[in-house]
Amino acid sequence: QVQLVESGGGLVQAGGSLRLSCAASGSIFSINDMGWYRQAPGKQRELVARITSGGSVNYADSVKGRFTISRDNAKNTVYLQMNSLKPEDTAVYYCNARRKILVTLIDSWGQGTQVTVSS
Repeated sequence: QVQLVESGGGLVQAGGSLRLSCAASGSIFSINDMGWYRQAPGKQRELVARITSGGSVNYADSVKGRFTISRDNAKNTVYLQMNSLKPEDTAVYYCNARRKILVTLIDSWGQGTQVTVSS
C-alpha cells in the first residue's frame, strides 16, 4: 500500500504560479512512475505530467512549457511547478503513484487538491 498526501493548491490569478507537492509513504520502494492528473467539473480525469523513477518526464500538450514535474527520491516527494496559469487549468489535481508487481500495474491516488485560477 502507498499513501499519498498532496498540498499546495489554492486560488491564484491568471498568469500566476503555484507549486503542488505530493508526499508518498508506505510501500514506496515499489513505486515506478509518479504523476499528476486533474479533473475539472463535468470532465474526465486527465494526465497532466508523469515522471519515471529514472527521471524521464512527459506532459500533456496543454501544459508543456508552463508546468514542470520533478521528483525528490530522498524525500519520497513529487512536485508540480505550475507557471503562467490559465483559467482553464482550474481543476482538482490528484497525485498518482504506479507500482508494478510482477506483471500487474497498481495505481494509488491522493485525495486531491483544488486549484482555482481566476481571470
